[in-house]
Amino acid sequence: MFLSVELSCVVYVGYVRQQDRSYVWFAAWGLIFEYHLGVSMKSEEETDEDQEGPQLNAQLEGWLSQVQSTKRPARAIIAPHAGYTYCGSCAAHAYKQVDPNITRKIFILGPSHHVPLSRCALSSVDIYRTPLYDLRIDQKIYGELWKTGMFERMSLQTDEDEHSIEMHLPYTAKAMESHKDEFTIIPVLVGALSEAKEQEFGKLFSKYLADPSNLFVVSSDFCHWGQRFRYSYYDESQGEIYRSIEHLDKMGMNIIEQLDPVSFSNYLKKYHNTICGRHPIGVLLNAINELQKNGMNMSFSFLNYAQSSQCRNWQDSSVSYAAGALMVH
Repeated sequence: MFLSVELSCVVYVGYVRQQDRSYVWFAAWGLIFEYHLGVSMKSEEETDEDQEGPQLNAQLEGWLSQVQSTKRPARAIIAPHAGYTYCGSCAAHAYKQVDPNITRKIFILGPSHHVPLSRCALSSVDIYRTPLYDLRIDQKIYGELWKTGMFERMSLQTDEDEHSIEMHLPYTAKAMESHKDEFTIIPVLVGALSEAKEQEFGKLFSKYLADPSNLFVVSSDFCHWGQRFRYSYYDESQGEIYRSIEHLDKMGMNIIEQLDPVSFSNYLKKYHNTICGRHPIGVLLNAINELQKNGMNMSFSFLNYAQSSQCRNWQDSSVSYAAGALMVH
C-alpha cells in the first residue's frame, strides 16, 4: 500500500493510477503500515484499498474496545505515532477519550522529523484520504492561521515524508466515524521552536483550545534509547535499564500533568530526554497556561505507558509511548 499526494490537493492512502497529474509517494505510510501492522503489501497493480480498510478498521476497533473512556470528553490528547503493532494499543487509551458528538475541529500537532523548521508549517493539500474515509482540512482555520504570518507551507515532499501527523489519521477517522461528515482537521507541523516561540504559538492556539467543539491531538513518542538514537541515559539506582527509562519518562509525564511549561523545559534541559514531540507538547502547555490565566480549570492525566522493548544492555534500544487526555472542568 502506498500513500500519495496529488497535486490537485488530495493526499491519498492507497494506490492511485497516474492520470493527467503527477503524484509523489508517501512511502512512510506503506512501510510503517506493512511492517508494524502485519498487512502484506501487494504490488502497485494489486493493491486494493477495500481489502486494507476492513483490516485496519478491525484492528482499531479491537484496541479501542479494550479500554475505558474515563476522561471524556477530552479537549486535548497526547498519543504516539509509531507503528501500530508497537503503539496502537497505547494510543487507544487517548482516542477512547474523544467524544465525536461534540468534536467538530481537530488540530493535529506533529513534530518535524525530516526537515529543519524553526516555525510551524501548514499542509499544501485540501484532503487526507485514509483507508477508512477522507479527512477534510479546514481551509477557513488555515486561512486564519496563515494571516498571522507565523506559518510556512509544507512542501509536498515534506508532507509525504512526515509520519508524525500521518499515523494519527486512521485513529482520528475511527474515533470520529459516527460523525464523519461533520468535522474537519487542522494538521500543523511543529518545528524546533524556542521557548519564546512555544509561548507565542501557545497563545495563538489558546483561543482554539478554549472552544469545547475543538480537539487537539499532540503527536509524540517518549524516550528513544540506545546507540542508534545517540541517547543512553542510565540511572543505576532504578535497576534494569528499561526501569531507568520508565522512571525518566514518568518524571516528564508528571511535569506535563502539572501543566507547567517552564518546568517541562527545565526537565528537558537537565535530562535531554529524547521526547520527539517535546515542542508540540510545549505549545500545548503554553496554550493551557494562557487559558489558566483567564480562570479556566483544566487537568491532564496520563492513562497508559509502554515501551517497544525492555532494554537490559547497551546494545539494546527502545522507544517509549504514552497516552493521556486533557479535560476542562
